[in-house]
Amino acid sequence: MNLTAYFKCSDGCSTKYDLFQTIYRCPQCNGLLSVEHDMDALKKTSAKEWKKLFDSRYMKTEWPFGSGVWGKKEFVLPNLDDSNVVSLYEGGTNLFWAERLGKIIGLNDLWVKQCGNSHTGSFKDLGMTVLVSAVKQKISNGQQIKAVICASTGDTSASLASYCAAANIPAVVILPKSKISKAQLIQPISNGAHTISLNTDFDGCMNIIKKLSEDPRFYLANSINSLRIEGQKTISIELVQQFDWEIPDWIIVPGGNLGNVSAIGLGFKIMLDTGMINKLPRLICAQSANANPLYLSYKKNFKEFHSVTAQQTSATAIQIGNPVSYKKAINILQEFNGVVEEVTEDQLIDAVGIADKTGLFTCPQTGVALAALIKSIRNGLIKPNDKTVVISTANGLKFTDFKTSYHDKTLDNITNNKHSMQTVEVNPNYSTVLNSILGKFNLVR
Repeated sequence: MNLTAYFKCSDGCSTKYDLFQTIYRCPQCNGLLSVEHDMDALKKTSAKEWKKLFDSRYMKTEWPFGSGVWGKKEFVLPNLDDSNVVSLYEGGTNLFWAERLGKIIGLNDLWVKQCGNSHTGSFKDLGMTVLVSAVKQKISNGQQIKAVICASTGDTSASLASYCAAANIPAVVILPKSKISKAQLIQPISNGAHTISLNTDFDGCMNIIKKLSEDPRFYLANSINSLRIEGQKTISIELVQQFDWEIPDWIIVPGGNLGNVSAIGLGFKIMLDTGMINKLPRLICAQSANANPLYLSYKKNFKEFHSVTAQQTSATAIQIGNPVSYKKAINILQEFNGVVEEVTEDQLIDAVGIADKTGLFTCPQTGVALAALIKSIRNGLIKPNDKTVVISTANGLKFTDFKTSYHDKTLDNITNNKHSMQTVEVNPNYSTVLNSILGKFNLVR
């Protein structure tokens, strides 16, 4: 198949740009770029043939198509040489049937897409495999890129560092001091990235990165770079594939920098455009009430958008007040009849506590999405029989400090700890241990 893709302004300017050109914004209007595909060429293959091809590759061993991303290479980056693919077998993550959790909150068909069950523990791997592969091709084409750079709230830095290490490409990550977990901080350090900590928030780190990216030796890896979005959009294709190509009614995703919202929408749109599906789901973008610029815009029908100063939230990965991809996210939400919801810290904590007791091990960002789900069920937006998918963006093991503080009841400004548990210490003899168990479960000796 002779397929091509290219950069084009997401705000409507007509000029096209080569995907392996170093460019982040439209030179004419300064709008963000999007990756556009030759849809006429894609449509020459039938929907049935696309499904058969993707199913034949899924989780198999033929390089690089066993990857959940590169198994859909024609929809992602068709003009990339296979020899330049940098893959750590990303994707293929569990679509968890949350039957027990659904019954507790009043939903009969609830699923959690566990994107954190990935190489570095977050959905960021889906986009980073595409970006670093493109960098490898750019370097092989003769471009003098000396390092790939990013600002991060934790997961982006971990993913960039790992993929760059696999590709033998230097990486630089800038992190807000004391605002990411120890588990997230050690990941880029262990993978050899030049790790810089700044006494500011994510938005402050991003301001520095934008200036550094003006130097052609440093290639920008944040989601302002739409190559990331191309990998992340495969979440949508994969979860529909896991449903045997059935479309859910609702997708709920936590929103920070908002690239994930537009990515999920693009995944469904390319399936719709190629005839693989015949309808779109509705989207809910969930934000913390302490970092909620998109929610505030939604309440005004998206007629205006203003950044906010993000306040402290347990959902540190989405503690972003000036999201770079807000225009793209708004466009997708409007097209998908989408909703934006905000949740308080207590609602976030309660949702995590409920979910974990049903077998999940939920990160705080996923807690935001679950809390928005619970609110949407209670206000009647989501009906009991609606097929609903919550996107879990990271592995809970990255947030053990948060988990420990919750169960120790030491989280700041949190009053809702009704699901917390503690270790029970007893004397090391059979009778004492037995009595502890009997007392816990109200059993008779």
